[in-house]
Amino acid sequence: MAKAKTVYFCQNCGYDAVKWLGKCPSCQEWNTFVEEKVVATKAKNNYADSPISSAGKAVSFEEIDLDKQKRLLTLDSEINRVLGGGIVHGSITLIGGEPGIGKSTLLLQLAMNLHGLSLLYVSGEESAQQIKMRADRMELKNPDCLLLIETDTGRILKEAKKIEPQVMIIDSIQTLHSPMLESTPGSVSQIRECAGELQRFAKESGTAVFIVGHITKDGTIAGPKVLEHMVDTVLQFEGDRNHTYRILRTQKNRFGSTAEIGIYEMHQKGLRTVTNPSELLISETRADLSGITIAATMEGLRPLLIETQALVSPAVYGTPQRSATGFDLRRLSMLLAVLEKRCGFKFGDKDVFINIAGGIRVEDPAIDLSVIAALLSSFEDIPLPASVCMAGEVGLSGEVRSINRIDQRLAEANRLGFKKMFLSKTNKGVDPKDYEMQLIKVGSVYDLYQALFK
Repeated sequence: MAKAKTVYFCQNCGYDAVKWLGKCPSCQEWNTFVEEKVVATKAKNNYADSPISSAGKAVSFEEIDLDKQKRLLTLDSEINRVLGGGIVHGSITLIGGEPGIGKSTLLLQLAMNLHGLSLLYVSGEESAQQIKMRADRMELKNPDCLLLIETDTGRILKEAKKIEPQVMIIDSIQTLHSPMLESTPGSVSQIRECAGELQRFAKESGTAVFIVGHITKDGTIAGPKVLEHMVDTVLQFEGDRNHTYRILRTQKNRFGSTAEIGIYEMHQKGLRTVTNPSELLISETRADLSGITIAATMEGLRPLLIETQALVSPAVYGTPQRSATGFDLRRLSMLLAVLEKRCGFKFGDKDVFINIAGGIRVEDPAIDLSVIAALLSSFEDIPLPASVCMAGEVGLSGEVRSINRIDQRLAEANRLGFKKMFLSKTNKGVDPKDYEMQLIKVGSVYDLYQALFK
C-alpha cells in the first residue's frame, strides 16, 4: 500500500513545505499554508507508447508534418481572433473570470456552434437540467455535443477515451479531483494533478481541451501558478456585470499573439460578438459638454475609437483628488506635470478625474494626446467638436511623439466619418490625399492648445 505523507501547500502560489509556516517564503503572504495528505503512487513507464515522445527518437525539423495542425474554425470570430486563428488540435486553454461574468455561457455557445465535430462538455458545478435550461434559453442545439456530469478525472478520461471527442470542455478545474490523491477538490495538489492528467490526455489524443478556472479576490486565477505554465493558452474574461460589454483578453498564447482581444455584448439569449466596437464605444447622442474627446487606439491588430472623458474642478476638501478609470493613474500624473511645466496650467488646486467610456482599460500610449485635450477642454470649459479625433504619445518635454500603425488608425477614423484628426508631425509616410478628413500635425502640447482654443 502506498505510504501517505503530510505536506503543507501555500494556497496563493503553490509553494510546498514540510511544516506549517506563518509567512510564505515565495509570495510573502501570511496564513496561506494548508495541510494536505499526499499519497505516493508507483509511476508506470509509458514513455515508449506515447506519441508525443515519438518512441524516444529525436527527429529533425524537416521530418515534422504540420498538416495535422490545421486549426478548427468556430462560428465565433472573436474566439478565432483571440486564439490566433482558431482552435489548435491537442491544445489546452484556461479561461478565468469573475463569478457570473459569463464563462460557462461562452463555452456552452462555443460547444453548441461547433456542428459536425465530436464534443464532450463536462460539468462539475451544475446539473444536467441546469445546463439544458441555459441551452434552451439561448436557443442552442447541437446533437454532436455530449454532456457528462462528473468530477472524478479517472471516470472523465475513461469516458473521453471511449467517445474520442475533438473538443472537450471542463467546467471547472476547481471541482475536479483525482483518485491518485486523497486531498480535497480545489486544493493546490488536486488542481496540479488534474491539470497534469488533462494535459497528458490532450497531447496524446489530439483533443482540444478548454478549462474554466476560478479567480481569487485579487483577480488572479485560483490555484498554483504552475497551472498557467502547464496550459497553452490563458484567457481572461472580464467586464462589469452591471454593463453589457465583456472583453476576452489573452494573457498567454503559444499559438498566436497575446495582444488580441475579443469584445462581446451580453443579451438574454447569450453573448453576441461585437464586430464594430468603435461605434459602440463612442457616444452617439453627445451633448455639447467640455472634457470629451475621441482617441484612436490599437488593441492588438484591431483599431478602436474610444471616448475619453475628463473632469477638472476646484478642490473642495483642500487635498486635490486624482482618479482614473481605465487609464494608468501614474501616467495621468505625468501628463498633468507636463501641462503645468510646459504650458503653465495650474492643476495643483484642482480635482482631476479621467474615465475611458465603455469599461475598457487602455494601455496604448497613443491615447495621451486625447487625454491632454480632454483635460484642457474641461479646464477651459470649452467643448470640442464631435468630429475631431486624436492619436499621439506625449513625452516629458511636452513633445508629441510618433506612434505605430498610424494608417490603420486613420482608416478607422475616416470610415466612421471624422472630419479632423490630430497626430504627431513626426509620423512619416502619411499622405493626406488618401483620406477624406483633414490631418492636423502638431509638434508639442502647446501647439495642440493653440490649434484647439485659439
